[in-house]
Amino acid sequence: QVQLVESGGGLVRPGGSLRLSCVASGSIFRIDAVGWYRQVPGKQRELVAIFDNGGRINYALSVKGRFTISRDNAKNTLYLQMNSLKPEDTAVYFCNAEIYSPCGFTNPWGQGTQGTVSS
Repeated sequence: QVQLVESGGGLVRPGGSLRLSCVASGSIFRIDAVGWYRQVPGKQRELVAIFDNGGRINYALSVKGRFTISRDNAKNTLYLQMNSLKPEDTAVYFCNAEIYSPCGFTNPWGQGTQGTVSS
């Protein structure tokens, strides 16, 4: 069974940084589109940053220039470096991936990691 596990959340002051990680485990043939999303209570989950199926990177306008998405394919790990954090970046951050395994195609979500920006 393929699983995604996020880590790296925490409490930081405005202007600070956090680095999130998302590790895919299980038997994996290939990972296509993979990205970070975030959600605050009462709102829809929103895209933060993503590698699309062609490997191109897209960022939400609200994080462009402050966040950087990267991946280590050998480790099946996705990262999100978040700099110059603002209180409005406070959210639960989730990773999501399109994964091909011996069981076929799956599109799992991680359990999320809380990032809180507050003075």
